[in-house]
Amino acid sequence: MSYFDAIILGLIQGLTEFLPVSSSGHLVLTEHLLHVNLPGVVFELIVHIGTLLAVLVYFRKNILLLIKALFDKSLIDERKMILYLIVGTIPAVIVALLFDDYIESAFGSPLVTSVMLTVTGGILLVTAIVRKKDGGIKAPNAIIIGCAQALAIFPGISRSGSTIAAGMFAGVTPVKAAEFSFLLSIPAITGALVFKIKNIMMIDSSMIGQYAVGAAVSFLSGLMAVYFLLSVVRKGKLQYFGIYCIFAGLLGIRYFM
Repeated sequence: MSYFDAIILGLIQGLTEFLPVSSSGHLVLTEHLLHVNLPGVVFELIVHIGTLLAVLVYFRKNILLLIKALFDKSLIDERKMILYLIVGTIPAVIVALLFDDYIESAFGSPLVTSVMLTVTGGILLVTAIVRKKDGGIKAPNAIIIGCAQALAIFPGISRSGSTIAAGMFAGVTPVKAAEFSFLLSIPAITGALVFKIKNIMMIDSSMIGQYAVGAAVSFLSGLMAVYFLLSVVRKGKLQYFGIYCIFAGLLGIRYFM
């Protein structure tokens, strides 16, 4: 993998991690189109470090309040949010433990990824006809959003798209669903990094520079994507990403079949 490949893949990861178009799906397809041979999911994990930093920077005030709430019982809403984040993370942990081998093999199939992109597109299109409600995050819809995140472990299913859509289907305000989706990405990405720490420690030392560049690019582009997606959610335009995902998925099916 060249530095150019690392920059392109890092840029794609950063933009697509938070935009509802599936970062894993775009990485899988781009790696095949660029003919980049990356063993396993290590590079995907490395560039996820960049997007993790992006969401930490953007939501730093919220995160500091959540940390403070661990020691301050008066911060009731923040303590509830911690509980909701834990509840929402559990489904992804279960899926990762039960289907680890299948998930890794799925990352090697651009055809499966393309099909899953069309599924993401369909989910996003449905958001256009969902009646917008003004509910907040509670335990029941946190579980629903968590289940959507669990499905997004498979490449081609957008984590942000599926979780925001699930939140809207469950009656959560779109912006609150988006913000919860971003916060939910923190334990999800951190957990994936911890779960695959042995793989990360065994990376080829000759590629450390490329991996670092990819992570840096994914951080900068990811931060921009957070700002952009929240703007799109406020305008209620998620369905346009759905059209894109269906188009990209069909192109992938046609190319890789």
